[in-house]
Amino acid sequence: MKTNLKSSKTEKLKFQRFNVSAFQGLTARLAVAEETVRAIRSGEVDSVMVAGKEGSQVFTLDGAEHAYRVLIESMNEGALMVTVNKTILYANERFARMVKCPLEQVTGGSFRRFLSATDRAVLRPLMKRSAKDGSKIQMRLHCGDGSQLPVQISIQELARNRSDQLTIGMVVTDLTESRRNEEQLRALTHRVVQAQEAERGRVALELHDHITQLLCAVLVRSQTLADQLPAREQRLKREALKLRELLGQTAEEVERISRNLRPGVLEQLGLVAVLRDAGIEFAKRTGVSVKLVCVSLPVRLPGDIELTLYRIFQEALENVALHSRARHVKVNLTKSAGLVQLVIHDDGISFDPEHHPASRKKKSRLGLLDMRERANFVGGIVQVKSAPGQGTSITVQIPFGKIRGIAKAVR
Repeated sequence: MKTNLKSSKTEKLKFQRFNVSAFQGLTARLAVAEETVRAIRSGEVDSVMVAGKEGSQVFTLDGAEHAYRVLIESMNEGALMVTVNKTILYANERFARMVKCPLEQVTGGSFRRFLSATDRAVLRPLMKRSAKDGSKIQMRLHCGDGSQLPVQISIQELARNRSDQLTIGMVVTDLTESRRNEEQLRALTHRVVQAQEAERGRVALELHDHITQLLCAVLVRSQTLADQLPAREQRLKREALKLRELLGQTAEEVERISRNLRPGVLEQLGLVAVLRDAGIEFAKRTGVSVKLVCVSLPVRLPGDIELTLYRIFQEALENVALHSRARHVKVNLTKSAGLVQLVIHDDGISFDPEHHPASRKKKSRLGLLDMRERANFVGGIVQVKSAPGQGTSITVQIPFGKIRGIAKAVR
Protein backbone atom coordinates (compact mmCIF):
# COMPACT_ATOMS: atom_id res chain seq x y z
CA MET A 1 0.00 0.00 0.00
CA LYS A 2 2.84 2.39 0.81
CA THR A 3 4.49 1.53 -2.49
CA ASN A 4 1.38 2.49 -4.44
CA LEU A 5 1.06 5.80 -2.57
CA LYS A 6 4.67 6.65 -3.28
CA SER A 7 4.26 5.81 -6.96
CA SER A 8 1.17 8.03 -7.18
CA LYS A 9 3.01 10.99 -5.71
CA THR A 10 5.87 10.48 -8.16
CA GLU A 11 3.47 10.48 -11.17
CA LYS A 12 1.73 13.62 -9.91
CA LEU A 13 5.06 15.39 -9.49
CA LYS A 14 6.06 14.46 -13.05
CA PHE A 15 2.71 15.72 -14.39
CA GLN A 16 3.11 19.03 -12.60
CA ARG A 17 6.66 19.42 -13.96
CA PHE A 18 5.34 18.64 -17.46
CA ASN A 19 2.63 21.33 -17.17
CA VAL A 20 5.13 23.89 -15.95
CA SER A 21 7.49 23.01 -18.77
CA ALA A 22 4.69 23.20 -21.38
CA PHE A 23 3.50 26.53 -20.01
CA GLN A 24 7.02 27.92 -20.10
CA GLY A 25 7.39 26.69 -23.68
CA LEU A 26 4.15 28.36 -24.78
CA THR A 27 5.15 31.57 -23.02
CA ALA A 28 8.50 31.54 -24.78
CA ARG A 29 6.87 30.94 -28.18
CA LEU A 30 4.42 33.78 -27.57
CA ALA A 31 7.29 36.08 -26.63
CA VAL A 32 9.13 35.12 -29.82
CA ALA A 33 6.02 35.75 -31.91
CA GLU A 34 5.45 39.16 -30.33
CA GLU A 35 9.09 40.05 -30.84
CA THR A 36 8.87 38.92 -34.48
CA VAL A 37 5.83 41.09 -35.11
CA ARG A 38 7.55 44.03 -33.44
CA ALA A 39 10.68 43.49 -35.50
CA ILE A 40 8.70 43.29 -38.75
CA ARG A 41 6.87 46.51 -37.93
CA SER A 42 10.08 48.34 -37.04
CA GLY A 43 11.96 47.07 -40.09
CA GLU A 44 14.56 45.12 -38.13
CA VAL A 45 13.99 41.98 -40.22
CA ASP A 46 13.42 41.51 -43.93
CA SER A 47 11.81 38.06 -44.02
CA VAL A 48 9.06 36.07 -42.33
CA MET A 49 8.30 32.32 -42.35
CA VAL A 50 4.65 31.27 -42.80
CA ALA A 51 3.54 27.68 -42.12
CA GLY A 52 1.12 26.22 -44.63
CA LYS A 53 -0.31 22.97 -45.92
CA GLU A 54 2.70 22.50 -48.20
CA GLY A 55 5.20 23.21 -45.44
CA SER A 56 6.85 26.37 -44.22
CA GLN A 57 7.54 29.14 -46.72
CA VAL A 58 9.88 32.09 -46.29
CA PHE A 59 8.70 35.46 -47.57
CA THR A 60 11.19 38.31 -47.74
CA LEU A 61 10.19 41.87 -47.05
CA ASP A 62 12.44 43.52 -49.59
CA GLY A 63 13.24 47.09 -48.78
CA ALA A 64 11.76 46.96 -45.28
CA GLU A 65 14.53 49.15 -44.06
CA HIS A 66 13.83 51.92 -46.58
CA ALA A 67 12.35 55.26 -45.72
CA TYR A 68 9.20 54.70 -47.77
CA ARG A 69 7.91 52.48 -44.94
CA VAL A 70 7.32 55.75 -43.09
CA LEU A 71 5.33 57.01 -46.06
CA ILE A 72 3.17 53.88 -46.13
CA GLU A 73 2.53 54.11 -42.40
CA SER A 74 1.42 57.73 -42.77
CA MET A 75 -1.00 57.02 -45.64
CA ASN A 76 -4.69 57.74 -45.17
CA GLU A 77 -5.43 54.44 -46.93
CA GLY A 78 -4.89 50.95 -45.68
CA ALA A 79 -1.87 49.16 -47.16
CA LEU A 80 -1.46 45.39 -47.28
CA MET A 81 1.00 42.86 -48.63
CA VAL A 82 -0.58 39.40 -48.91
CA THR A 83 0.23 36.03 -50.37
CA VAL A 84 -1.86 34.45 -53.10
CA ASN A 85 -3.70 32.47 -50.42
CA LYS A 86 -4.51 35.78 -48.66
CA THR A 87 -2.09 35.50 -45.72
CA ILE A 88 -1.27 39.04 -44.58
CA LEU A 89 2.49 39.56 -44.53
CA TYR A 90 2.30 43.26 -43.82
CA ALA A 91 -0.39 45.76 -42.86
CA ASN A 92 -0.04 49.38 -41.89
CA GLU A 93 -1.62 50.91 -38.82
CA ARG A 94 -4.30 52.66 -40.87
CA PHE A 95 -5.71 49.34 -42.11
CA ALA A 96 -5.80 47.99 -38.55
CA ARG A 97 -7.82 51.03 -37.48
CA MET A 98 -10.14 50.61 -40.44
CA VAL A 99 -11.03 47.01 -39.53
CA LYS A 100 -10.98 47.81 -35.78
CA CYS A 101 -8.46 45.10 -34.90
CA PRO A 102 -5.07 45.35 -33.16
CA LEU A 103 -2.26 45.34 -35.70
CA GLU A 104 -0.63 42.30 -34.12
CA GLN A 105 -3.83 40.34 -34.78
CA VAL A 106 -3.88 41.44 -38.41
CA THR A 107 -0.28 40.73 -39.46
CA GLY A 108 0.24 37.03 -40.04
CA GLY A 109 -3.49 36.36 -40.17
CA SER A 110 -5.74 35.73 -43.13
CA PHE A 111 -7.43 38.46 -45.15
CA ARG A 112 -10.39 36.10 -45.55
CA ARG A 113 -11.60 36.89 -42.04
CA PHE A 114 -12.61 40.37 -43.21
CA LEU A 115 -14.60 39.14 -46.24
CA SER A 116 -18.03 37.65 -46.72
CA ALA A 117 -18.34 34.34 -48.57
CA THR A 118 -19.57 36.18 -51.66
CA ASP A 119 -16.70 38.66 -51.66
CA ARG A 120 -14.19 35.85 -51.20
CA ALA A 121 -15.49 34.18 -54.33
CA VAL A 122 -15.28 37.47 -56.26
CA LEU A 123 -11.80 38.37 -55.00
CA ARG A 124 -10.19 34.96 -55.61
CA PRO A 125 -10.18 34.99 -59.43
CA LEU A 126 -9.51 38.72 -59.46
CA MET A 127 -6.26 38.25 -57.56
CA LYS A 128 -5.14 35.44 -59.85
CA ARG A 129 -6.19 36.99 -63.16
CA SER A 130 -5.82 40.74 -62.78
CA ALA A 131 -3.00 41.24 -60.34
CA LYS A 132 -0.41 41.84 -63.04
CA ASP A 133 -2.35 44.62 -64.77
CA GLY A 134 -3.87 46.02 -61.61
CA SER A 135 -7.55 46.07 -60.81
CA LYS A 136 -10.06 47.64 -58.45
CA ILE A 137 -13.08 46.28 -56.66
CA GLN A 138 -15.62 47.68 -54.21
CA MET A 139 -16.90 45.57 -51.33
CA ARG A 140 -17.62 45.64 -47.61
CA LEU A 141 -15.07 44.54 -45.03
CA HIS A 142 -16.31 42.81 -41.87
CA CYS A 143 -14.66 44.65 -38.97
CA GLY A 144 -13.63 43.31 -35.61
CA ASP A 145 -16.55 44.98 -33.80
CA GLY A 146 -19.12 43.38 -36.11
CA SER A 147 -19.67 46.46 -38.30
CA GLN A 148 -19.18 46.60 -42.06
CA LEU A 149 -16.98 49.09 -43.88
CA PRO A 150 -17.50 50.03 -47.55
CA VAL A 151 -14.11 50.11 -49.26
CA GLN A 152 -12.42 50.13 -52.63
CA ILE A 153 -9.49 47.74 -52.96
CA SER A 154 -6.77 48.35 -55.54
CA ILE A 155 -4.85 45.16 -56.34
CA GLN A 156 -1.39 45.00 -57.90
CA GLU A 157 1.17 42.22 -58.16
CA LEU A 158 4.42 43.14 -56.42
CA ALA A 159 7.90 42.13 -57.53
CA ARG A 160 8.77 38.59 -56.49
CA ASN A 161 11.01 38.42 -53.47
CA ARG A 162 14.30 36.61 -53.03
CA SER A 163 12.51 33.33 -52.36
CA ASP A 164 10.64 33.73 -55.68
CA GLN A 165 7.34 33.84 -53.80
CA LEU A 166 4.54 35.88 -55.34
CA THR A 167 3.12 38.65 -53.15
CA ILE A 168 0.26 41.01 -53.91
CA GLY A 169 -0.10 44.59 -52.78
CA MET A 170 -3.44 46.06 -51.81
CA VAL A 171 -4.46 49.65 -51.15
CA VAL A 172 -7.73 49.84 -49.22
CA THR A 173 -9.68 53.12 -49.43
CA ASP A 174 -12.49 53.89 -46.98
CA LEU A 175 -15.62 54.85 -48.96
CA THR A 176 -17.77 55.80 -45.97
CA GLU A 177 -17.49 59.55 -46.50
CA SER A 178 -17.82 59.19 -50.26
CA ARG A 179 -20.98 57.11 -49.91
CA ARG A 180 -22.40 59.63 -47.44
CA ASN A 181 -21.71 62.50 -49.85
CA GLU A 182 -23.31 60.56 -52.70
CA GLU A 183 -26.42 59.92 -50.62
CA GLN A 184 -26.66 63.57 -49.62
CA LEU A 185 -26.23 64.69 -53.23
CA ARG A 186 -28.82 62.17 -54.39
CA ALA A 187 -31.26 63.33 -51.71
CA LEU A 188 -30.69 66.96 -52.74
CA THR A 189 -31.23 66.10 -56.41
CA HIS A 190 -34.39 64.23 -55.47
CA ARG A 191 -35.76 67.27 -53.67
CA VAL A 192 -34.93 69.42 -56.70
CA VAL A 193 -36.83 67.00 -58.95
CA GLN A 194 -39.79 67.02 -56.57
CA ALA A 195 -39.79 70.82 -56.55
CA GLN A 196 -39.55 70.77 -60.34
CA GLU A 197 -42.56 68.47 -60.63
CA ALA A 198 -44.56 70.65 -58.25
CA GLU A 199 -43.69 73.74 -60.31
CA ARG A 200 -44.60 71.95 -63.53
CA GLY A 201 -47.97 71.13 -62.04
CA ARG A 202 -48.55 74.75 -61.06
CA VAL A 203 -47.58 76.06 -64.51
CA ALA A 204 -49.73 73.40 -66.21
CA LEU A 205 -52.70 74.45 -64.11
CA GLU A 206 -52.15 78.10 -64.96
CA LEU A 207 -51.92 77.32 -68.67
CA HIS A 208 -55.02 75.16 -68.65
CA ASP A 209 -57.24 77.31 -66.44
CA HIS A 210 -56.21 80.75 -67.67
CA ILE A 211 -54.17 80.95 -70.88
CA THR A 212 -56.13 78.26 -72.73
CA GLN A 213 -59.44 79.77 -71.71
CA LEU A 214 -58.34 83.24 -72.83
CA LEU A 215 -57.20 81.85 -76.16
CA CYS A 216 -60.52 80.08 -76.60
CA ALA A 217 -62.35 83.32 -75.86
CA VAL A 218 -60.24 85.19 -78.44
CA LEU A 219 -60.90 82.37 -80.89
CA VAL A 220 -64.67 82.76 -80.48
CA ARG A 221 -64.41 86.54 -80.86
CA SER A 222 -62.34 86.16 -84.03
CA GLN A 223 -64.98 83.84 -85.49
CA THR A 224 -67.70 86.34 -84.63
CA LEU A 225 -65.67 89.10 -86.24
CA ALA A 226 -65.22 87.05 -89.42
CA ASP A 227 -68.95 86.31 -89.60
CA GLN A 228 -69.90 89.98 -89.20
CA LEU A 229 -67.66 91.25 -91.96
CA PRO A 230 -69.63 92.21 -95.09
CA ALA A 231 -69.40 89.95 -98.12
CA ARG A 232 -67.58 92.59 -100.16
CA GLU A 233 -64.67 92.55 -97.68
CA GLN A 234 -63.37 89.19 -98.83
CA ARG A 235 -59.72 90.06 -98.18
CA LEU A 236 -60.41 91.07 -94.57
CA LYS A 237 -62.60 88.02 -94.09
CA ARG A 238 -59.80 85.73 -95.28
CA GLU A 239 -57.39 87.40 -92.87
CA ALA A 240 -59.88 86.97 -90.01
CA LEU A 241 -60.26 83.29 -90.85
CA LYS A 242 -56.47 82.86 -90.92
CA LEU A 243 -56.28 84.60 -87.56
CA ARG A 244 -58.92 82.25 -86.17
CA GLU A 245 -56.99 79.24 -87.50
CA LEU A 246 -53.73 80.52 -85.98
CA LEU A 247 -55.43 81.08 -82.63
CA GLY A 248 -56.78 77.53 -82.74
CA GLN A 249 -53.31 76.13 -83.39
CA THR A 250 -51.92 78.23 -80.55
CA ALA A 251 -54.58 76.96 -78.14
CA GLU A 252 -53.79 73.36 -79.15
CA GLU A 253 -50.06 73.90 -78.63
CA VAL A 254 -50.60 75.44 -75.20
CA GLU A 255 -52.83 72.51 -74.28
CA ARG A 256 -50.13 70.08 -75.45
CA ILE A 257 -47.51 71.82 -73.35
CA SER A 258 -49.85 71.73 -70.37
CA ARG A 259 -50.41 67.98 -70.80
CA ASN A 260 -46.67 67.34 -71.03
CA LEU A 261 -46.01 69.37 -67.92
CA ARG A 262 -48.60 67.47 -65.91
CA PRO A 263 -50.31 64.60 -67.75
CA GLY A 264 -53.76 64.21 -66.23
CA VAL A 265 -54.16 60.97 -68.20
CA LEU A 266 -51.32 59.47 -66.15
CA GLU A 267 -53.16 60.05 -62.89
CA GLN A 268 -56.54 59.00 -64.27
CA LEU A 269 -55.86 56.13 -66.67
CA GLY A 270 -52.31 54.97 -65.89
CA LEU A 271 -48.97 54.54 -67.61
CA VAL A 272 -50.00 52.56 -70.70
CA ALA A 273 -52.61 55.16 -71.73
CA VAL A 274 -50.23 58.10 -71.35
CA LEU A 275 -47.45 56.31 -73.27
CA ARG A 276 -49.90 55.60 -76.09
CA ASP A 277 -51.14 59.19 -76.25
CA ALA A 278 -47.62 60.62 -76.08
CA GLY A 279 -46.47 58.28 -78.85
CA ILE A 280 -49.38 59.27 -81.12
CA GLU A 281 -48.80 62.97 -80.50
CA PHE A 282 -45.04 62.59 -81.14
CA ALA A 283 -45.62 60.71 -84.42
CA LYS A 284 -48.02 63.42 -85.67
CA ARG A 285 -45.66 66.21 -84.70
CA THR A 286 -42.40 64.75 -86.05
CA GLY A 287 -43.37 62.16 -88.67
CA VAL A 288 -41.39 59.48 -86.82
CA SER A 289 -43.45 56.30 -86.39
CA VAL A 290 -43.80 55.00 -82.85
CA LYS A 291 -44.84 51.41 -82.12
CA LEU A 292 -45.67 50.46 -78.54
CA VAL A 293 -45.88 46.92 -77.19
CA CYS A 294 -47.07 47.19 -73.61
CA VAL A 295 -48.30 44.88 -70.90
CA SER A 296 -51.77 45.44 -69.53
CA LEU A 297 -51.34 45.87 -65.78
CA PRO A 298 -54.48 45.00 -63.80
CA VAL A 299 -52.94 46.71 -60.79
CA ARG A 300 -51.64 50.28 -61.01
CA LEU A 301 -47.95 50.91 -60.49
CA PRO A 302 -46.99 53.30 -57.71
CA GLY A 303 -47.38 56.91 -58.83
CA ASP A 304 -43.68 57.75 -58.52
CA ILE A 305 -42.71 54.79 -60.73
CA GLU A 306 -45.28 55.70 -63.38
CA LEU A 307 -44.08 59.31 -63.42
CA THR A 308 -40.42 58.21 -63.63
CA LEU A 309 -41.08 55.94 -66.61
CA TYR A 310 -43.14 58.61 -68.34
CA ARG A 311 -40.49 61.32 -67.89
CA ILE A 312 -37.74 59.03 -69.21
CA PHE A 313 -39.99 58.13 -72.16
CA GLN A 314 -40.52 61.85 -72.86
CA GLU A 315 -36.80 62.54 -72.76
CA ALA A 316 -35.97 59.60 -75.01
CA LEU A 317 -38.46 60.76 -77.64
CA GLU A 318 -37.12 64.29 -77.43
CA ASN A 319 -33.59 62.97 -78.02
CA VAL A 320 -34.92 61.10 -81.06
CA ALA A 321 -36.48 64.28 -82.45
CA LEU A 322 -33.41 66.45 -81.87
CA HIS A 323 -30.42 64.18 -82.45
CA SER A 324 -30.98 60.64 -83.71
CA ARG A 325 -32.43 61.28 -87.22
CA ALA A 326 -34.47 58.11 -86.67
CA ARG A 327 -37.49 57.11 -88.71
CA HIS A 328 -38.89 54.44 -86.42
CA VAL A 329 -39.13 54.04 -82.65
CA LYS A 330 -40.18 50.84 -80.89
CA VAL A 331 -41.20 50.85 -77.22
CA ASN A 332 -41.63 47.75 -75.07
CA LEU A 333 -43.14 47.78 -71.59
CA THR A 334 -42.76 44.35 -69.97
CA LYS A 335 -42.85 42.87 -66.52
CA SER A 336 -41.41 39.95 -64.61
CA ALA A 337 -41.75 38.91 -61.01
CA GLY A 338 -41.17 42.12 -59.11
CA LEU A 339 -39.66 44.05 -62.05
CA VAL A 340 -41.03 46.42 -64.69
CA GLN A 341 -38.91 47.14 -67.77
CA LEU A 342 -39.24 49.88 -70.38
CA VAL A 343 -37.12 49.61 -73.55
CA ILE A 344 -37.04 52.46 -76.08
CA HIS A 345 -35.20 51.63 -79.33
CA ASP A 346 -34.69 53.89 -82.35
CA ASP A 347 -33.04 53.22 -85.71
CA GLY A 348 -31.18 56.51 -85.80
CA ILE A 349 -27.49 57.38 -85.70
CA SER A 350 -25.42 56.13 -82.79
CA PHE A 351 -23.45 58.05 -80.18
CA ASP A 352 -21.10 57.46 -77.27
CA PRO A 353 -23.27 57.28 -74.12
CA GLU A 354 -20.32 58.34 -71.95
CA HIS A 355 -19.70 61.55 -73.93
CA HIS A 356 -23.16 62.42 -75.17
CA PRO A 357 -23.38 66.20 -75.77
CA ALA A 358 -27.17 66.31 -75.93
CA SER A 359 -27.69 66.93 -72.24
CA ARG A 360 -25.45 69.99 -72.42
CA LYS A 361 -27.33 71.69 -75.27
CA LYS A 362 -30.49 72.39 -73.29
CA LYS A 363 -30.34 72.94 -69.58
CA SER A 364 -34.05 72.21 -69.23
CA ARG A 365 -33.71 68.71 -70.63
CA LEU A 366 -33.07 65.78 -68.37
CA GLY A 367 -30.15 64.22 -70.20
CA LEU A 368 -28.85 60.71 -69.72
CA LEU A 369 -27.43 61.45 -66.29
CA ASP A 370 -30.75 62.72 -65.01
CA MET A 371 -32.52 59.70 -66.50
CA ARG A 372 -30.30 57.52 -64.34
CA GLU A 373 -30.90 59.70 -61.30
CA ARG A 374 -34.68 59.56 -61.75
CA ALA A 375 -34.59 55.78 -62.03
CA ASN A 376 -32.33 55.56 -59.02
CA PHE A 377 -34.86 57.49 -56.90
CA VAL A 378 -37.28 54.57 -57.22
CA GLY A 379 -34.61 51.87 -56.94
CA GLY A 380 -34.16 51.32 -60.68
CA ILE A 381 -31.37 51.47 -63.25
CA VAL A 382 -30.95 52.85 -66.78
CA GLN A 383 -28.75 51.22 -69.41
CA VAL A 384 -27.90 52.83 -72.74
CA LYS A 385 -26.57 50.92 -75.76
CA SER A 386 -25.68 52.60 -79.03
CA ALA A 387 -23.76 51.23 -82.01
CA PRO A 388 -23.30 52.26 -85.65
CA GLY A 389 -26.00 50.75 -87.82
CA GLN A 390 -27.93 49.43 -84.81
CA GLY A 391 -29.44 52.61 -83.43
CA THR A 392 -29.86 53.33 -79.74
CA SER A 393 -31.62 51.43 -76.99
CA ILE A 394 -32.50 52.84 -73.58
CA THR A 395 -33.51 50.20 -71.03
CA VAL A 396 -35.12 51.13 -67.71
CA GLN A 397 -35.61 48.48 -65.02
CA ILE A 398 -37.46 49.25 -61.79
CA PRO A 399 -38.48 46.77 -59.06
CA PHE A 400 -42.04 47.23 -57.79
CA GLY A 401 -43.55 43.92 -56.59
CA LYS A 402 -45.41 41.10 -58.24
CA ILE A 403 -47.98 42.13 -60.85
CA ARG A 404 -49.45 39.93 -63.54
CA GLY A 405 -50.01 41.37 -67.00
CA ILE A 406 -51.04 40.37 -70.52
CA ALA A 407 -48.98 41.68 -73.43
CA LYS A 408 -50.74 43.58 -76.20
CA ALA A 409 -49.58 45.68 -79.11
CA VAL A 410 -50.50 49.33 -79.26
CA ARG A 411 -49.87 51.19 -82.49
